[in-house]
Amino acid sequence: MNARAARQLDAFLDMLAAERGAARNTLDAYRRDLSDYIDFLHGRRRDPGDAATGDLRAYLADLDTRGMATATVARRLSALRQFHKFLYVDRHRADDPAAALEGPRLRRSAPGVLSVAEVDRLLATAREGLDDARRPLRERLRAARLHALLETLYATGLRVSELVSLPRSAARARDPFIVIKGKGGRERLAPLTGAAKRALSDYRTLLEAEAPARAEGPFLFPADSDSGHLTRQAFARELKSLGVATGLSAAQVHPHALRHAFASHLLQNGADLRVVQELLGHADIATTQIYTHVLDERMRAMVRDLHPLSDQESES
Repeated sequence: MNARAARQLDAFLDMLAAERGAARNTLDAYRRDLSDYIDFLHGRRRDPGDAATGDLRAYLADLDTRGMATATVARRLSALRQFHKFLYVDRHRADDPAAALEGPRLRRSAPGVLSVAEVDRLLATAREGLDDARRPLRERLRAARLHALLETLYATGLRVSELVSLPRSAARARDPFIVIKGKGGRERLAPLTGAAKRALSDYRTLLEAEAPARAEGPFLFPADSDSGHLTRQAFARELKSLGVATGLSAAQVHPHALRHAFASHLLQNGADLRVVQELLGHADIATTQIYTHVLDERMRAMVRDLHPLSDQESES
């Protein structure tokens, strides 16, 4: 990578950090993706300052040749578009060669529902570097907060408004449940997994070290906002950035997707629909019945696997 390209990449990453509050995981993902792109251009004796649309199309074709997944190619294209738009707006070049590019269509096996493997990847990415004492404390705190939010959301299926406004008492290590005040003032119990309790404890330890006064406030996730706690919008932005760093599409990763995943994965593993209704805080079972497609698939699988005549062809 030549000096000019390196300066342009650093300037772009600085903009993401300063203007969009991008997390370290997000910045690292952009650096990896764009460094690969810049290395490809170098092989064509080009750099981002003089690359043409044809060069970008050749790079996307090269990714396809390498056998990269559609979601990965889409993520790389998103990074290229943002990078070249920045170079154009910041007057590093007079045009934007990425403006005319079209991306691959993303296919999902189950629209709106993250798979268990995808949730595992999100959690693994969120955990990266949490124990690295060389990172600045404030940076570690922000990463630990996102990890705690994600673990708690997937463990409980809370509405995002319920999650961000949890009281400080929800992090008590001895309590296996947290009390949720949902819609209409109705209260319910939500069980916490061991992983969620550990994530909350680690986050609170860092919060008490970095901002002891805020740690003594009434909310589990305090923030400088009108409400005094983290906003839904701020959490959604951080979660989308994590999704991009994980290799998932931004549209696929949002707080409600984790609530859907919580319910769907419970039903896939044998949970009763009424129990899931109670955990989600639905007043009417009809609301929970959007997940009946999961039950239908489970029942078909049970008949296929357990019925003694399931392997015999039906008579015509």
